[in-house]
Amino acid sequence: MEFLSTADFWVGLVKIIWINIILSGDNAVVIALAARSLPPEQQRKAILFGSGAAVVLRIVLTVVAAKLLELSFLQVIGGVLLLWIGYQLLSGDEGDEDGHHKGTGTMMAAIRTILIADLVMSLDNVIAVAATAQGNMVLLILGLAISIPLVVFGSTLMIKLMGRFPIIVTLGAALIGWVGGETIVNDHLMQGYTMAHPWLHYAAAATGVVVVVGLGKFMQLRSASRAPADA
Repeated sequence: MEFLSTADFWVGLVKIIWINIILSGDNAVVIALAARSLPPEQQRKAILFGSGAAVVLRIVLTVVAAKLLELSFLQVIGGVLLLWIGYQLLSGDEGDEDGHHKGTGTMMAAIRTILIADLVMSLDNVIAVAATAQGNMVLLILGLAISIPLVVFGSTLMIKLMGRFPIIVTLGAALIGWVGGETIVNDHLMQGYTMAHPWLHYAAAATGVVVVVGLGKFMQLRSASRAPADA
């Protein structure tokens, strides 16, 4: 336990916590979007279990992330998964006339969505954390564990804001679409072409936003038009 008394350990811990604060914003949005459809009493459990499981997943990913990112088509598949998740979260938003969600869905489905999204969105992020930890697993695990309350707090705050300002749901889905588009063009297979054409990065991200928000809103309008006919 002598390493606990060294300045390098504490400096590294602060760095990892700070990196996680910066990189956890989009994860908090995904968790909030996935959990908002649950009854209030289940939202806290989904956020806590989803955040905790996601951090454990990040620890595992950190060990193998560098190798995973060298696999062709992995990030293409991950990006497509993110686009699908963003579309599902937006198109499945069936609020009442006051903009509040009806509170339907299952906790396991929400946790599954959180884990899949975090798995994809963390591939790049964990490399920064692993580089900071420099092979110190205690430092890595402690830093990620401390980040759990930050993600839980951010997700809880986002759910409250989404209830008051429904436009945040659309913005959250747009963020997932942006990250999904970025992930696809960051694939190892297209790395050389993307570096030679920097505009492709932003074009793909913007396309991801259009796909998720466009299809999601279309399905919302379609469901709304069917509701009077079914009544």
